[in-house]
Amino acid sequence: MRCKRIGAGAALAAGALAVTGLAFAPAALAVTPQTATISADCGTFGSGAATLTATQDGTAATVTVKSSAITAPIGLGEDSISSTLTLVKAGGGSVTFTGKENPAMAAGAPVEVGPLSGTVASGDSLEAFGGSLKMTVFGITITCTAAGPQSPGPFVFD
Repeated sequence: MRCKRIGAGAALAAGALAVTGLAFAPAALAVTPQTATISADCGTFGSGAATLTATQDGTAATVTVKSSAITAPIGLGEDSISSTLTLVKAGGGSVTFTGKENPAMAAGAPVEVGPLSGTVASGDSLEAFGGSLKMTVFGITITCTAAGPQSPGPFVFD
């Protein structure tokens, strides 16, 4: 009988410690807004609306860019586009997101690159307008720029 009481007491103590640990765990960091749209101009490769989706985990952040207005000129394999996205900081300077991540795309399919990885600081306010997205496919570099500020506003990282 005494072993059952000790076992039950130990289980209750372990449960209480687990709950306490959850209560004091650091809050997840978040970027706001998580999604923004821009009017992108990629020259002869197309122009139109593009969606940027940002995530954050501490100082690590990612941005994915998708556009149904800008399409793949030819069929492209998965992870075949080297991309560099430069976002402008509100206080000056910029942050670069890079990667070679993309789904396979058929000719004429909407373009999607990312998640592209970068490093942010708490309080960074980043905007696509004034920056660029450079995609290199088969040695050809395509540069896209935003025609105006992103909506609903810049990404602000916690």
